[in-house]
Amino acid sequence: MPDAPNTPAVILVVDDNAANRELARAVLEDEGHTVVLATNGLEALAEFARAPPDCVLLDVRMPGLDGFAVCQRIRALPHGADVPVLFLTALRDVETFDRATLVGGDDFLTKPVRPTELALRVQAALRLRQLGSQRRELFEELRRQRDAATRLQLQKEQVTTFLVHDLKSPVGAMALHAQTILHDPAISEDSREAAQQIQSQARQLLRLILNLLDIHRDESHPLDPVRVPTDLGPLIRDVLAGQAVQADAASVALRTSGDAPPVAIDPGLIRRTLANLVDNAIRYTPVGSEVWVRLSADDHGVLLQVADRGNGIPPARRAAIFDRFAPQADDEVTSIGRTGLGLAFCKLAVEAHGGRIWAEDGAPGAVLCVSLPHA
Repeated sequence: MPDAPNTPAVILVVDDNAANRELARAVLEDEGHTVVLATNGLEALAEFARAPPDCVLLDVRMPGLDGFAVCQRIRALPHGADVPVLFLTALRDVETFDRATLVGGDDFLTKPVRPTELALRVQAALRLRQLGSQRRELFEELRRQRDAATRLQLQKEQVTTFLVHDLKSPVGAMALHAQTILHDPAISEDSREAAQQIQSQARQLLRLILNLLDIHRDESHPLDPVRVPTDLGPLIRDVLAGQAVQADAASVALRTSGDAPPVAIDPGLIRRTLANLVDNAIRYTPVGSEVWVRLSADDHGVLLQVADRGNGIPPARRAAIFDRFAPQADDEVTSIGRTGLGLAFCKLAVEAHGGRIWAEDGAPGAVLCVSLPHA
């Protein structure tokens, strides 16, 4: 066992995936540690029995013995009781976390693991091993509190995922039934307007649900755009047509101008991004005013600008509006909503394309700008 926190240690990395093993090896060797690799549970147990390491990184899902079984057997080996075991898994759910804790795991990291986080977690595990009994008891209490907080967070994520998936089907059915009604030539004008409102609101609700799902899963499964060459002019017009009912209800005119060459984007993600920006602008534009969507080419690719005529956004808050659930002061009326859910999704989608999103002063109003690169 190393004598000080920064002293090199021997780390046993157990994973059946070669890329994961090499990533862990590179990170830990850069920290000065010696890394021993095992491709399955039996190899790991043999390496541990031959020369007990200072720490074990253990994959959960492996052929033959899974990580839980390996951890249980390690704990029964000589010197196995006090060696920290850190579980690595792509599974992010309460059941996996509970099993990892039950079999004696000291920490729980979800894939893909960030290199810095991996290095810090290993360092913390090695430091804990060196603590005296009194400090160890204090640290164990802190760890129990951390585990309780982690478990609660996993439960919340699980409920969110179930809720989102359960809501998608009925909301989609609402939009479909509204479309069926609109295709009936015999309906009255009042019924047609009501069906258009139902269809518009169902689309907005479905967009909110998808935003919530993408924001929730971003850390473990980042957005991966499927890029195709796309002419943004028709896409903009299609989005504005979809927002027409909402705009008419708010007595807001939707305008578009400009042009640009096709750019390689994921049309679905950028369509939702633009719809979120236009929806936000409609809400905070005065009655009888206009929302403009402007398209132009710039040095890097294309520039999209969505301009409203609302109260604008204070300079100090322009960067924060794209944060998840960005708070708004009670006495502040601006061109943004209170949750920041739609704008947070916009930031995820734009940055997944290698682009940039920001807010400017519209004098009056706000201009939300999106720059998308050529490739």
